[in-house]
Amino acid sequence: QVQLQESGGGSVQAGGSLRLSCRVSGITISRSCLGWFRQAPGKEREGVARIDARGQDHYVDSVRGRFTISQDNAKNTLYLQMDSLKTEDTAMYYCAADRGSISCSVTLYYGMDWYGKGTQVTVSS
Repeated sequence: QVQLQESGGGSVQAGGSLRLSCRVSGITISRSCLGWFRQAPGKEREGVARIDARGQDHYVDSVRGRFTISQDNAKNTLYLQMDSLKTEDTAMYYCAADRGSISCSVTLYYGMDWYGKGTQVTVSS
């Protein structure tokens, strides 16, 4: 059974930083496509960042240069470092993992197979 548990959300002022963590169990993350998604009130879920089994990362334009996705294989944990936060980054953030039935390169658009319950990030001006 695959389980993902996020932590690290909170409230921060614009320009600040937060680091989200996601503890993963049931799969070996070093061999998996992983990502972060977010959903703001009244908006659709949006793929934010992903990292594939080769360690190659990809970001949506709105966060590129400000967010960094990484993983600690020994801890089976995924991270999202968020710097220079903006009010429009306010959302519930979900970590996700994919079983590999589709290419990792399209998972930010089509979604992944497993999601955590989310952690709230609120950025104030």
